[in-house]
Amino acid sequence: MEGDKIILSQKQLQRIGVINLVRAGLMTLKEAANVIGLSYRQTKRIKAKFHEKGAKGLIHGNVGRSPKNHISPQVKQKVLDLSCHRYASFNDRHFWEQLIENEGLRLGRETVRKIRREAGLAPKRKRRPPRHRKRRERMAQSGAMVLWDGSPHPWLGSNQPPCCLMAALDDATGRILAARFFPFEGTEGYLWLLRHMVEHYGIPLSIYQDRHGSLQRHDEHWTLEEQLQGHQEPTQVGAALEALGIRPIFALSPQAKGRIEKLFATLQDRLGAELDGAGIQTLWEANSFLTGFLRHFNRRFAIPPQRTQPAWRPVPTNLDVNRIISFRYSATVGLDNTVRLGGLTLDIPPGPNRHSYAKAKVEARQLLNGSWRIYYQNHLIATHSATKLSEPIRALRRKKPHLKGTKNYTWIYETSAQSRLLQKRGHFPLGTKGTY
Repeated sequence: MEGDKIILSQKQLQRIGVINLVRAGLMTLKEAANVIGLSYRQTKRIKAKFHEKGAKGLIHGNVGRSPKNHISPQVKQKVLDLSCHRYASFNDRHFWEQLIENEGLRLGRETVRKIRREAGLAPKRKRRPPRHRKRRERMAQSGAMVLWDGSPHPWLGSNQPPCCLMAALDDATGRILAARFFPFEGTEGYLWLLRHMVEHYGIPLSIYQDRHGSLQRHDEHWTLEEQLQGHQEPTQVGAALEALGIRPIFALSPQAKGRIEKLFATLQDRLGAELDGAGIQTLWEANSFLTGFLRHFNRRFAIPPQRTQPAWRPVPTNLDVNRIISFRYSATVGLDNTVRLGGLTLDIPPGPNRHSYAKAKVEARQLLNGSWRIYYQNHLIATHSATKLSEPIRALRRKKPHLKGTKNYTWIYETSAQSRLLQKRGHFPLGTKGTY
């Protein structure tokens, strides 16, 4: 309806024709109701309005009025300006949350999405069609299973070198237990996650993980001791899990640990956008930012467990967590009472009654703060100041010989008892010494 001009639809024109027939006495009101498709009472109202206002009486009273939920052009423009500038890297839902929390714009999520699409703003990620996979039910108790992994990604922007976000996730609740940025995925990161979990929550029953070299050995190098015991020593992280009684479960595919893979996809979307919005460009700043982000993220996405009784085991008071969750090296003390690891030389002071530790087998531990401890027969005999943490120093390992079809080889053994045990297991024939 524009001014005094009335524009009627075909339906309304039909009703005018029927009402005119009723007024002329050519059709009863009951017959008119059947033709129009309304009730008798509603048809009677329409007839009364038509008699009072004419054709205007058939037009709904809301025609020409703005609806109460109408979005003004100014608000739409503000949403688009924020989409293109301040929140340019945010996805639809994340952007909608920021509008409510930071901008005070309380719009519907679908409304915000439609505004962005009508303006030609494409979604941040294209959704792949879902593939059928068997879903693993969540653990019933918090602490029954932890999933951890690392996500290499340009977290600090394309103009900064890529780094790795390492995180641990509780399977029962979806809560991020620990997270930290490191230059790359490695032993230091996994030990830090483990230490943080044990300190703040306790000891989990199991950890679901992939087959990264920091978690599982893939080499074919065996020491003589490993040959005698019939299996390889675990990695640094594996040894810490074993000492704490945590069962490691190795995933055979990324889909098997899909919950933490999905977590990293969400974090690359949300956390990456917030780091960019805050102008963060260093690992130190990013790790400081993580504290508040994780608190908000867990409040938003974590769910309650099926059982309220947690499965976390308390840490025994007599357990030296600093020693267990650290870098461990077996070494032999030199004649000058020093231990050499890579390019590092650690001095050992004399023992009781100026006792010398020369040729003794000791255990060197580098704690996560960089400091060193040396143990002999489970007793602390030396400490040293902190040095830079690095990936485990690789000790020289003897490769396990493949004797099938080999004519000449040499196996160097330390005692006749070890020799007889290896011969019994068939590693080399009795009485053979050749060149390998």
